[in-house]
Amino acid sequence: MEVHWVCMSAATLLVCDIIGSKFVRNLNGWYYDVKLRRKKHPLPPSDMGWPLIGNLLSFIKHFSSGHPDSFINNLLLKYGQSGIYKTHLFGNPNIIVCEPQMCRRVLTDDVNFKLGYPKSIKKLARCRPMIDVSNAEHKHFQRLITSPIVGHKALTMYLERLEEIVINSLEELSNMKHPVELLKEMKKVSFKAIVHVFMGSSNQDIVKKIGSSSTDLYNGMFSIPINVPGFTFHTALEARKKLAKIGQPVVDDRRLMIENGQQEGHQRKDLNDILLEVQDDNGPNMEDEDVRDVLARLKFAGHESTDTGLMCSITYLTLHPCILLQAKEEQVDKKRTRLSSQKQLSLKEIKQMVYLSQVIDETLRCANIAFATFREATADVNINGYIIPKGWRVLIWARAIHMDSEYYPNPEEFNPSRWDDYNAKAGTFLPFGAGSRLCPGADLAKLEISIFLHYFLLNYRLERVNTECHVTSLPVYKASFNCLAKVIKVSCA
Repeated sequence: MEVHWVCMSAATLLVCDIIGSKFVRNLNGWYYDVKLRRKKHPLPPSDMGWPLIGNLLSFIKHFSSGHPDSFINNLLLKYGQSGIYKTHLFGNPNIIVCEPQMCRRVLTDDVNFKLGYPKSIKKLARCRPMIDVSNAEHKHFQRLITSPIVGHKALTMYLERLEEIVINSLEELSNMKHPVELLKEMKKVSFKAIVHVFMGSSNQDIVKKIGSSSTDLYNGMFSIPINVPGFTFHTALEARKKLAKIGQPVVDDRRLMIENGQQEGHQRKDLNDILLEVQDDNGPNMEDEDVRDVLARLKFAGHESTDTGLMCSITYLTLHPCILLQAKEEQVDKKRTRLSSQKQLSLKEIKQMVYLSQVIDETLRCANIAFATFREATADVNINGYIIPKGWRVLIWARAIHMDSEYYPNPEEFNPSRWDDYNAKAGTFLPFGAGSRLCPGADLAKLEISIFLHYFLLNYRLERVNTECHVTSLPVYKASFNCLAKVIKVSCA
């Protein structure tokens, strides 16, 4: 009798748990369905996850497992290939778009969509000239920021200094007798480069101060926005304050030089000068805080994507000896045909490195450094018969496109040759976004990676400590111990 009672109780609890779980889990979806029932078009398919936390646990599970694509693939398998889905992440309802045409529409529509990053990112990457301004003002600032870091003249100006940073960094790494965390070392390289470009200085003390604070800042980007000591977000806010203090003396010195006419007659060589010389007749003036915000935002965006790109390109090449050999042969050939009077790389040579460019594009496609781009609907928008409600965040899920076999056969295979005479369909390759908010530092980032790979392929090789180490994509691609390895110098080609 007692055994029967225990079995009945257990069965009852199990049934209640199943029913309760399904009921509670559906509450979030039911809430939004009821709230938006009067809208002309329905919400996209999928579910909204648990109340409050939404689908965040599932997101963390898949992205920390080393198989991030399973998150979106589960939606495709369960709800069909509509290319648009509803979800609830980072404390807000979201619409995921992962079809090329829809992605481009959202990215290029500045009227119906604005930047829509999570609260933690908005606070930590606060930047009035880039966010809290009208579309006209934003375009003005975008042109202003882009001018000193794109184009043949600007890139040529930075090439020599970037080359010096790369050569010295690789030499230092090869002299280390013990394995190093490759990602950390690549952060140092990209920091030196980005600080020079934006602040006109490669001072080691500045680089070190910015580096430690920026790491804390980055760690808080997707954290819970609780400003209490002990929480990651609080540490990140304090890091932002430190970055402002580091940047202010540099801004003060440059402004004083401009006021005293010490800059006149000299070629402007960094973004700091450009921002400080904005005049009313060309658009709104920038306060010191605005200049610091822009510099901090671009240093963060530029270096975090570049250092991961550097690490991934080296590791991908190391894992594929045949591809590495082909890339190396191209670099050897460029060096062999160089004029004896030319001692350094030229921008013309880099533009002729076709296979190296394909290696970089394939790295960006496979690594998917930014899993998505964030926008927010400023009005109700109808896309393919589904509504994106005003105020909802839109996630342009580029990695779903980059890993789609329809556009890239055998997408998980690292194959730079797939880019041979490849005419990509619009919206199928979005590593730097699209539209008016296309990453302004895209060309500069690719230049830095090209220079690094040129010298690495000619004179060095990588020896991984553990090629089977766990890989996570939370929040970006990263191997355990930041990819422990040794950089070994080889005989010069």
